[in-house]
Amino acid sequence: MVFLRLIYNLLFPVVLVVMLPSFIARMVRRGNYRHKFGQRFGIYSKRVLDKLGGQRWTWIHAVSVGEVMIALKLVQALRERYPDLRVVLSTTTSTGFRLAHRHKSPCLEPIYHPLDFPWVTSRAFAAIRPERLILVEAEVWPNTVALARKLGIPRVLVNARLSTRSEKRYRLVRWLSGPLFNCLDAICVQEPADVQRWVSLGVNPSRIRLTGSIKFDIEGSPTAPARDFYPVLQAMGIPPTAPVLLGGSTFDGEEILLAELATTLRTQFPELFLILVPRHAERGKSVLEQMEKRGFRATLRSGGTREGRPDILIVNTTGELRDWYACATVVFIGKSLATSARGGQNPAEAIVAGKPVIFGPKMQNFASLANQLVAGGGAVQVNDAGALSEAVAALLNDPILRERMVEEAAKCLDVHCGATRRTVEILASPPLVDSK
Repeated sequence: MVFLRLIYNLLFPVVLVVMLPSFIARMVRRGNYRHKFGQRFGIYSKRVLDKLGGQRWTWIHAVSVGEVMIALKLVQALRERYPDLRVVLSTTTSTGFRLAHRHKSPCLEPIYHPLDFPWVTSRAFAAIRPERLILVEAEVWPNTVALARKLGIPRVLVNARLSTRSEKRYRLVRWLSGPLFNCLDAICVQEPADVQRWVSLGVNPSRIRLTGSIKFDIEGSPTAPARDFYPVLQAMGIPPTAPVLLGGSTFDGEEILLAELATTLRTQFPELFLILVPRHAERGKSVLEQMEKRGFRATLRSGGTREGRPDILIVNTTGELRDWYACATVVFIGKSLATSARGGQNPAEAIVAGKPVIFGPKMQNFASLANQLVAGGGAVQVNDAGALSEAVAALLNDPILRERMVEEAAKCLDVHCGATRRTVEILASPPLVDSK
């Protein structure tokens, strides 16, 4: 592993330089890129250092918003067992950090994940002094994991996700990925089929634990939204009886498609209201500009409210999607139909909210669940805008069909029920966690 890390440490700076322009462009686009920039190099303020000093912390790394939501759910479950649990929650993106920061407390400190250079990770470990390292879903950084192993810190990958594209990439560097993943004490995978896929990458089967997906775990999930957004709609003049089409985590191109579709459907459903929740909240203003250029009556969730009743609400705030699902009649799952989209987004939250879901053909990131949903009648998959329009109209016309779809979809999530609890049990099993 030492030799492999040497190769990695020689190649990583080259890769970083190549990717730097797109990385900087993304940071600028998402905004607030200077915020706590030093943390990416293991440099922390006196306040953070004083807070971390003298305490025992669990370090959880979650890349962006979706992973942070999983991490927060796991933290809540862990605290039921360990009420005094203290967590450092690191994220890679500014949107993920903003969500984590909302949950900041004396027992939870959000930080930006340090770049995976040896000297940077050493500074981070010296500041945090973690008693355990929990990685969420996908990111396993070699220097971070290696240093944790050297220091005798338990290392667990939870809710491990291996998309088809990621698996192909790891196979190309199996000589590196195998030893890297075997540096983990446990890898908690989501489905039975995932076990063999990880083994094929060179992972020791004894390290693999089948838990189900925390993201799809409906056990303990709230049946009611944390925030009631119906008054927001009523304040805009949307009656409670109005049908609502919601585009969740939409990608560029899908917003216009849905706006045009909603306009067409209003010949059948005059009060139809469209809610768009872009995948990246910072795109809200540009989506509004697109709508206004095409003559659509749209408004932003935060600011920019126009006079009169809008036809479209653009949610440009982070972390509200789950609660907006409660307002929907039919949900379209984004990043699954646009020409440049790939991978699809998570349909589970809409299903838990009791809403029928439709998605496009590009659901690679959730392929197994998507296939189960379609096969069991728990979702509709469409290939183009025309088919999407027909599917939405059919669901808006038939409340019994909507109810049946939701029931069948819930069955597909049953296998993941209890995933959070099972993951906590693994984390609590010696020698993974010191329960003192």
